[in-house]
Amino acid sequence: MGVLTLEPGEFVSEHYHPYSEEFLYLVRGELTVRVDGAPIRLSAGEALMIPIEVRHRVENDGSEQALAVFQLGPLAPRPELGHVDTEPLPNASEPSLSVGDGR
Repeated sequence: MGVLTLEPGEFVSEHYHPYSEEFLYLVRGELTVRVDGAPIRLSAGEALMIPIEVRHRVENDGSEQALAVFQLGPLAPRPELGHVDTEPLPNASEPSLSVGDGR
């Protein structure tokens, strides 16, 4: 379980969790969560469940800071296996596909 704070214009790059579902509850602000590329708009007080192995990207395209609480379950057998990046790094043409960057 953790807390995510995003300022306007900030985002969490596209990734997926090979072992875990992710539950995201938005406490404050507005977010767009792109789930397999499809945008889902969240306002304060709304929640979203992202299934195992589904790519998602979290964007604060609003005008104020967004605060969300998230929970992953079940947990990966090791923390570095819990998160797989799929979005290209800046100045790269291929996804990084790194695992376990701590997000």
